[in-house]
Amino acid sequence: MPDFATTTKVTETARRSGRLVAGDRFVPEETPIAFSYAGSTHAVMMATPADLEDFAVGFSLTEGVISDPGEIEAIEIIAEDKGIDVQVRLGDVQNDALTARRRHMAGPVGCGLCGIESIEQAVRVTQSVRSSSLTLSEDEVVEAVRLLNGHQPLHMVTRAVHGAGFYVPDTGLVAVREDVGRHNALDKLVGAARRAGHAGGAGAVVVTSRVSVEMVQKTAIIGSPFIIAISAPTALAIRTAEEAGMTLIALVRGEEFEIFTGAERIVSGPRRRIGNG
Repeated sequence: MPDFATTTKVTETARRSGRLVAGDRFVPEETPIAFSYAGSTHAVMMATPADLEDFAVGFSLTEGVISDPGEIEAIEIIAEDKGIDVQVRLGDVQNDALTARRRHMAGPVGCGLCGIESIEQAVRVTQSVRSSSLTLSEDEVVEAVRLLNGHQPLHMVTRAVHGAGFYVPDTGLVAVREDVGRHNALDKLVGAARRAGHAGGAGAVVVTSRVSVEMVQKTAIIGSPFIIAISAPTALAIRTAEEAGMTLIALVRGEEFEIFTGAERIVSGPRRRIGNG
């Protein structure tokens, strides 16, 4: 796979101690990334050019193109003059389904969600995660966010990207992905976790962004009953999490946080052993 730069050093003028001084800093790259199936572009995302195979798998899963990573036969990353083309080769059954889906779409749409044809699809029924028996202690919620904050190398350099992690009790973070886009970071995480064989119901999704309805839907697709965030949720995200039986925790600040749905999954008692420092 080609090696793409994820940051660029730029010059700047900063105000420090009451005066302007010249300096430089690293900023993240933002690149058009096209997802193509059977030689036809399905969507173009503005994203950080890293973990592109995970991105392809996660995007394909969360957009309903596939239901299992094994349905992808090959992924080819092609560098172009002004962006990157991620060509995904599917099996015949998945190709036929995607072709039928494209034929059903009546012309271009102006919706901010990829590959949908109607308002109803934007607020589609979210996969239920009620059957998961996973619980977390209050300390584990706090620790999950603390661990994520310490495992974002790109953010440490740029202070300008989102992070998404998959936290498993007694183990810690088993996967972390970063991107300039919060949805992209979560798609990359979904791809990474599913490719590594992690069971979604065994862990919690932790994100550094606000929680919108799409973030809840993507979390449900991986099968996790928890989404934990440092920022606030939207009203629709709360309603969607409630309907899906998901525990939505947000505004995690140090030892404090707010539980919006599924409070019964938070248990008191001593913290279990946590990994990843």
